[in-house]
Amino acid sequence: MKNVLKVIDSISDWTGKITSFLILIITGVILFEITARYIFAKPTTWAFEISLALYGIYVALLGAYTLVTGGHVNVDILYSRFSFRTKAGVNLFSWLIFFLWCGALVWTGWIRGLDSLMIRESESTAFGCPIYPIKLSLAVGGSLLFLQGLAGYIRNIYTVITGKKID
Repeated sequence: MKNVLKVIDSISDWTGKITSFLILIITGVILFEITARYIFAKPTTWAFEISLALYGIYVALLGAYTLVTGGHVNVDILYSRFSFRTKAGVNLFSWLIFFLWCGALVWTGWIRGLDSLMIRESESTAFGCPIYPIKLSLAVGGSLLFLQGLAGYIRNIYTVITGKKID
């Protein structure tokens, strides 16, 4: 079981690190637009849309990485006072809500993403940036998030049963 959890963590870590390089591309696109607009007085029709689309993909694909590294926000008003085992028990309940949210994200992401892909949906602007990669990234990101959540759920079950933490 530990090996399966390590594989899930590795997938989340790997996809997060690869996806993080999108920020360099986004930065380059924005810098290009700034240079074109303010130095050469030749603004582009595509830079804003491309940077926005890439940022949407960036956010969608980094959820699992944020979860595996513990970067999501927690509300610790009462939670911080609980024992390790009690925290795991409370987490088991909150994971169920999380799984419902992930399921909705994956379900609607795949349906809308595949529909968008079939018609090659794009923005109704002068540039017409494709929308389907963003919608499909929601489904992929939601799937990765669900998988990482499943690993967290298994860890919490182990903690509730044994009182020990599993890595």
